[in-house]
Amino acid sequence: MALPNLSDADRQAALKKAAEARQKRAELRAKIKSGDMTFAKVMAKSDDPIVARMKVSTLLESLPGYGKAKAAKIMEELEISESRRVQGLGARQREALMGRLG
Repeated sequence: MALPNLSDADRQAALKKAAEARQKRAELRAKIKSGDMTFAKVMAKSDDPIVARMKVSTLLESLPGYGKAKAAKIMEELEISESRRVQGLGARQREALMGRLG
């Protein structure tokens, strides 16, 4: 699939939009890490584009006391692909995560 030809202004706008999204995700991860936002609250906001596009592994690693190893173990046990994003979770996967962490 060929990339669209963007004007310089369109390219700059897209870069700015992507940078803002990364910044918002970083702020969300910081809130989760500090305990200001719980896993259940984050999952309740799963229709928010910032939460929806976050990888599940990144979300789990942001939880206090969880790192790459624990996140990978949970995802493996619940049969969630490491590339899965929050918006792509199935009903059973979401239920299992909430039962485990919510």
